[in-house]
Amino acid sequence: MDNLDRGIIDLLRQNARAGYGDIGQEVGLSASAVKRRVDRLVADGVIRNFTIQVDPAVDGLHTEAYVEIFCRGTVAPDELLRILADVPEVIDAGTVTGSADAIVHMRSRDIPSLEAALERVRHAPHVDHTRSAIVLSRLISRAVD
Repeated sequence: MDNLDRGIIDLLRQNARAGYGDIGQEVGLSASAVKRRVDRLVADGVIRNFTIQVDPAVDGLHTEAYVEIFCRGTVAPDELLRILADVPEVIDAGTVTGSADAIVHMRSRDIPSLEAALERVRHAPHVDHTRSAIVLSRLISRAVD
């Protein structure tokens, strides 16, 4: 991957619907050269998919929280994945260093539905307790995938 590929990817991150000709004008390539590079980036798995980002509020998901999960004993990441995969309000999760075992990003319609989702997580085997922080306002939101 070279600087031209990085430029193409940056432009596609800004607008996945950008035309090859428009991208080519920005990076100094023909539309067909951009298409060949995009096809190669897709084939190589660098570009995984093309998508849109929709405001979660459109789907009624107005409440957002970050939740630390604390487990009893040692719990394998696969077990945490199994627990969290069954909770649709979980939109992102990862194991972490520090006192918590995992951090989970959740979205729900409202506080009662968030509380119900948290209860499902709290009652899962191996989960000792959680600590939650509800998002009041979003300051920065960058897509990384």
